[in-house]
Amino acid sequence: MGRTADSIRVLHVDDERSFGELTAKFLASEDDRLEVVSVTSVRAGLDVLDTERVDCVVSDYEMPRASGLVFLETVRERDEEIPFVMFTGRSDEDAASEAADAGVTDYLRKTGNVEQYAALADRIAEAVTVRRDRRRASD
Repeated sequence: MGRTADSIRVLHVDDERSFGELTAKFLASEDDRLEVVSVTSVRAGLDVLDTERVDCVVSDYEMPRASGLVFLETVRERDEEIPFVMFTGRSDEDAASEAADAGVTDYLRKTGNVEQYAALADRIAEAVTVRRDRRRASD
């Protein structure tokens, strides 16, 4: 897909490469505006943020070298408004509460079924639309 004004560039960070590839595939099939870049570490995610346009970040909560919360804090230091969706297998209330307190835009639990990708695509598109509308209103 060629880049258009409506395209949404998503950075997906998950330490499981196969899950990242699967997520990118399903998100693109759910919404053809989504262009997903998948990486397997926070460091690689920061490199993408430094070198490419990104409209939304999707991150796992638990990763080996740095948690999704640490990644969120670092992203927020660079851009306070970029939508950041925590997409995780953690189902406990404490994790969701910590993510909300840290300023996550949305929190979605991995369920293991295909419907989760439709929900994730919808949340990404909504968050990016809200951000773009705010920017247009302030211009």
